[in-house]
Order: sequence, then C-alpha cells, then structure tokens
Amino acid sequence: MKATEFAIVAQGVRKHYARGTADAGLNGFDLEVRSGSVCGLLGPNGAGKTTAIRILSTLLALDAGQAHVAGYDVATQGRRVRERIGLVGQYAAVDEILTGRQNLVLFGRLHHLAAASARKRADELLERFALNEAGRRPVSTYSGGMRRRLDLAATLIVPPAVLFVDEPTTGLDPAARQEVWSALRELVGAGTTVLLTTQYLEEADQLADHIAMLKAGRVIAEGTPDALKAAMGGNWLDIVLSNRTDAETTKGIAARVASGELHIDNSAHRVSVPVAAHTSALIEVASALHEAGIAPVDITLRRPTLDEVFLHLTADSPTPAEVFV
Repeated sequence: MKATEFAIVAQGVRKHYARGTADAGLNGFDLEVRSGSVCGLLGPNGAGKTTAIRILSTLLALDAGQAHVAGYDVATQGRRVRERIGLVGQYAAVDEILTGRQNLVLFGRLHHLAAASARKRADELLERFALNEAGRRPVSTYSGGMRRRLDLAATLIVPPAVLFVDEPTTGLDPAARQEVWSALRELVGAGTTVLLTTQYLEEADQLADHIAMLKAGRVIAEGTPDALKAAMGGNWLDIVLSNRTDAETTKGIAARVASGELHIDNSAHRVSVPVAAHTSALIEVASALHEAGIAPVDITLRRPTLDEVFLHLTADSPTPAEVFV
C-alpha cells in the first residue's frame, strides 16, 4: 500500500442524480481522514452520506472532483482500492444457516485463502471477537450484537486498510451496541481506519476521533467532538423548573450570565443558557433564584451535547427561542 498520512482524501467531489433535487447527492464534498483513526460522517437524511460511502468504496462513479482511499484513486484505480477496503452495511451479510465458523471459512475461501489457512484465520477471528463457543452454532441463533461482530470479523479475513461502516448498530439494544463499539475499537487499535455513518449521535461521540457534518452534499462543519461542542458556546447551564409560573423570572436571571441565545424546552420545563464563566455563573444564578423565591427541580452545569451541535448546524434556519405558555 502507498504510504500516506491520510487514508481517505476527497476534494470537490460531485454527484448528481437525474431526478434528484439540486441539493441531492454531493455538491463539492471535501474530506480528509487520518490513517488509523475513526471519522464519523453525520448528516440528516438526504445529506449525501450514503452517496459518499458508495463513491469512496468504488460502488458509484463520481461526476467531478477527486477521491483517494488508501493512497489510490477511486476513479482510475478501483481494483487497488477494493483490495484494501472493507464494507459493512446496515444488515449482517452472513448466512444464517451456516455456523459462525463456517461463514468465516467461506469468506476466507472467497478471498482465495487455502482451506487450511481459511480455517486457521476463522479460528483466530472467532477468538478475537469472543465468538469461540458461538462459532459452532448456526447464525440464526445469534443475538443482534453477535451477528454484527461476526460481520465485522468477516471483513477482517484479509485485514482492510480502510473500513466503511454504515449504520453499524441500527436496531440493536444498548448491550449489543456496546459489543459492536468494543469490536470497532479493537479494529482501530490494530491499525484499521474507519469511516462511520450513524444516526446515533452518542455513537459518534463515543467512537469518532473526528466528525464531519454534511448538509446538502457538503461538509459544513468538522473537528473533534470536543471542538464541535466548544463551538456551541462552551458550557451550558440547565435550570429545570417545577412549573411555568416562574419561567419569565428565571429567563431574566439566566440572561444575566448568558454568552449566547437561551434555549427553552417547554415539555421539560427547562431553561438552558450558554455560559462562559462556568462555576461563577452557576453560583450567581442559584443565588438569584433563591433571592427570588424560586426553587428549581434541578440546576446543572454541563457541556453541550453532540445532538445539540448537529441540530444547530443542520437546521434549515435558526429556531427562535420558545417561551413557556
């Protein structure tokens, strides 16, 4: 493989669909993913995430721009790219009738490994993904998390330099999601670069070293999860009230320490305000509420969530702060 600092590089990539809207596909997609890292590709439905994955994995031709994966051009060196990548879709691509071990041996043979080598590699991967015992059972008996781990194991029969993972934990329960997260971390620890799309913002926050947010086929923001959260105004102060009566007074008090626009959640009776002074802002607001005779249910200083960053950046237009009614 060609040595490169970045495992994935896309510059000005465009893809338009004949019957699509002007914003459909990709409209100047730029991305750089460092080797040995996890990049989370996020965006609302129709933002271009799947189109980007399909182009980078050579399943779809680009209309304009350039893209390189593992040092090779996806447009002119597709075979070289495919030799160095793995692709895990939303649904496990394994045979339910076969056992886990039989599935892995089959994938090994498809990768042109000798029979003995395929069996040896299957046993190594079953151990790596804690599927030794399950490997003797039909996949139809597996839990969702076990199937996804087996799917990931299958992509490592010949370890890829780059792994594309599309919605890896859709439909899984929390325990199964944790299993898949652990498996992905192991892959990255062994040197694989991962480009991940997910609808779970917590997942991106947990796994990604770098996040790129798409809107209308372009990256509109990128950085580490912490950097993106910091761009929302540092820390936030959440004040949860027991009723709506004290809302206006609370908003006035919170506005004194605000470093940005207040957010109001009517259903939760919560006033959220970005603050720069952190602890001193908490003390000032708590004291002012006490003097006003307001006893909040809860008052908390926290970092903004990735969900808030996502909603802020991908909204069609800024949403005005709501008020209690």
